[in-house]
Parts: sequence; structure tokens; C-alpha cells
Amino acid sequence: MYEGKKILIIGGTGTLGQHLTRYLLRHNPQVIRILSRDEYKQFEMQQMFDEHKSKLRFLIGDIRDAQRLNRAMEDIDFVFHLAAMKHVPFCEYNPFEAVQTNIIGTQNMIQAAIQNGVKKVLFTSSDKAISPTNTYGASKLMAERLISAAEYQKGPKQTVFAAVRFGNVMGSRGSVIPLFSKQIKESRSVTVTDLSMTRYMMTATQAITLMLKANEMSTGGEIFVLKMPTIILADLVDVLIEEVGKKYNITDEIARKEIGLRTGEKRYEELMTEDEKLQSWETSDMFIIPSPFKEKLRENPYPNARKMQVCAVNSHHEQPIDRDTLRRWILEENLV
Repeated sequence: MYEGKKILIIGGTGTLGQHLTRYLLRHNPQVIRILSRDEYKQFEMQQMFDEHKSKLRFLIGDIRDAQRLNRAMEDIDFVFHLAAMKHVPFCEYNPFEAVQTNIIGTQNMIQAAIQNGVKKVLFTSSDKAISPTNTYGASKLMAERLISAAEYQKGPKQTVFAAVRFGNVMGSRGSVIPLFSKQIKESRSVTVTDLSMTRYMMTATQAITLMLKANEMSTGGEIFVLKMPTIILADLVDVLIEEVGKKYNITDEIARKEIGLRTGEKRYEELMTEDEKLQSWETSDMFIIPSPFKEKLRENPYPNARKMQVCAVNSHHEQPIDRDTLRRWILEENLV
């Protein structure tokens, strides 16, 4: 699918973008353009991928700048849109900045993709877009709606738009794992909002694998919701205290400080709404919500999919993974 193709990764200098770049390079694309606004992160990534420099192009730019996006997308086959303002409290305190990046930036990307005849666009969303209680979640919900509506507004153009909903990706810059590890090493304590909090969580490898599978399956306007395991924050804290302590020979008692939920934060997350469940399909590893702008699907258009069965899509109502599995993932991904 990607051999000999031209690919643009928007927000490609982040953790997920680096993993995606590494995976796509195995498929021998003609070129991968990395667009982001942080020149130092681009410099670091350039050094990291030095042996692949003939296939990589690093472009400085902001998704708020429609003209820059349009230039970056010239002659591109596939677009992966990973750029966003993601930090919940910062989005709360700077709401219009989140709107300009997460909503207006997404619309700029859609228009540029249509104008340049891109084959496929995959947008990465968040489980926080469901019943949002914060600016970040609300902005991601609006961006999802823009992606679905793009199928309707593109007219005769052939660009296929789809979205993927993620939970927390272990070890990414938005993940608590690097923060907790740092606190354990430096202050011998962990600051936690709520130990009973539950979250959907997956490794970066799992995220990339399912993301590319969704891109392959998309026919237009869908939202692919990855079936993610849930964790309890208390389990994550305990495993990290044990593993960081073991690695750095820390024998001191590690204090756990609960400080309460931050502004706009929820104690649990949801994968989809009740209404979305009624019209969705599912495979062994994802749910597929068809575009509301297309005719209702009478026949199954997705290989190995079936109509969605009744099941819990709330992190508080699902069986969390055990600590041994959580420990194995953390060690396999070299997060400690």
C-alpha cells in the first residue's frame, strides 16, 4: 500500500509520529514529509533517522497556516494527521488556542487534502471526544465531525477521510509514565489525581499496527475505535514504583499523594456513545462507526466484521488488565 508512495505526517515529531515513521520506512515509500512547528524536535528526529535521510523531508509549519499546509501536501498520496494540542489543563486555560489548532487546523488540513487530490487521510482522535467534559475533548469531537463531513463536502474529489480514536499511548509525551518515573527517582513520591481512576491504554506498537489497519480498511467517513485494554491508575503506580525502584536500586519508601481531579478531568473514559453503538460494526480488534453522511449500510463492507454486539465501552465497567501484563508491556516498550 505504501511502497513508492509519498506520505505526509502532520505532527510527526511526537512519540507516535516517530513510531509511525519507523514502521512506514519498512514499506519503502518514495518520501515521508514530517511537518511540525518545533525545529529542535525536528533536528533531534533528523539525527535519530540519519540512515534514512534520503527518504525523509523535514518541514517547519503550523496547521493553523492553511497556505503552508497546502504547499506541504503537494503531490502527496497519504496523510496522517497527528498534530494537536493535547494537554487537558492547558486546553482549559487556553481554550481558543485549542480551537485554532484542533478544529480550524483540522479544517485547513481537510481543504488542503481535497485541493491536492490526496488518496487517503487518517485523523487521530481521542476517547475524550465522547461525552466531553473539557475543551480538549470537545475540540476533538468537533474535529471528528469535520472529518466525517468531509466525505459529504468533497464533491467529485476522490480523497478518503477517516478517523481513529485512541486512549492513552504508553510512554508518549502525554503519558503519565515518564512523569511518574521521574517523580519516583527524584522526589521519592508520586503525585496522583485519583488512584481509582481508570483509563484505556495501549502500547505505541499496538497503536501503530491498528492505525495502519484502519487506514487500509477505510472507505470514507468512518471512525475506527480501537479495542483497548483498561488499567486502574493504582496498578500503574504500584508497577512503576517496583520497576523503577528495581532499576535504580531505590529502597526508600515511595509516598503516594492523591491531589484530586484537575479541571475538566473525568475518573473514567468511554469509547463511544450509546447511539454510535447501535450502528457500529466490529472486528476482533476494533469497532467501526460508519459515516452519518452516507446511506445506511445494509451489507457488511468490511472484511471479517459483524454488527456490534452489546458490550461495555466504559473504562469503569470493563475488566482491567492484570499487573503482570501491565509490567510486561512497560518492559517490552522500554518505558522504564
